[in-house]
Amino acid sequence: MGVMKRVQTLFQAKANAALNKAEDPRQTLDLSYEQQLENLTKVKRAVADVATARKRVEIQAEQLKSQGDKLAEQAKAALNQGNEPLAREALTRREAIATQLKDLEVQHASIDEQQQKLEATATKLQSEVEAFRTRKETIKATYTAAEASAHVNEAISGISTSMGDAGAAMQRAQDKVAEMQARSGALDELLASGALTDLTSSSDDIQAQLDRASANSDIEAQLAALKAQTGPAAELPATAPSDGAPERS
Repeated sequence: MGVMKRVQTLFQAKANAALNKAEDPRQTLDLSYEQQLENLTKVKRAVADVATARKRVEIQAEQLKSQGDKLAEQAKAALNQGNEPLAREALTRREAIATQLKDLEVQHASIDEQQQKLEATATKLQSEVEAFRTRKETIKATYTAAEASAHVNEAISGISTSMGDAGAAMQRAQDKVAEMQARSGALDELLASGALTDLTSSSDDIQAQLDRASANSDIEAQLAALKAQTGPAAELPATAPSDGAPERS
């Protein structure tokens, strides 16, 4: 039995936590304000009903007064005619109306007092509802500001975390770039030294040397043919050594 009680308590606690998390206090305040307005409307409607009842009593009293005045005139007219029994009947009826008027006066006083109390209650409730509305809007504004601040803090926290991850990723990228640059520099040095063959070139360094030797041989053959055509007298003047040494006399 104790275990079941603890389970129910735990379940209720989790349910309350879920409700508190899902509840928006601004909506709760608005709903409470609407309920107060409904109650205030009921009180004002009750005041109107009591005022209507008071007015009916007043109308009824006016009618009875009018009947009483008429019976008094009728009693006087009956006496003038010498008809005392008819005058007595008129006065008897007028006395009954007077009794009813007293009852109506008591009812009117009670209803009037009730109306005044309800009007005071309605005025007090009106002030309380207006004060609640002011507090409600203030709390809603404060909650909205706090919610915005919380979202900003969450965003800043997320940015800080992502910036840390981005910093690590940037450092890895820089390390990769440095590694690739080092590898590229080493490859250029190897190509320049001839230790590797540049596969992007149409010929390797050996072929380049063979091509240069073939070109030099062609030049020498052309020079020998030119000498044979012109003879000894037309030998070409000696040229300066290729290393830039001064010409000997």
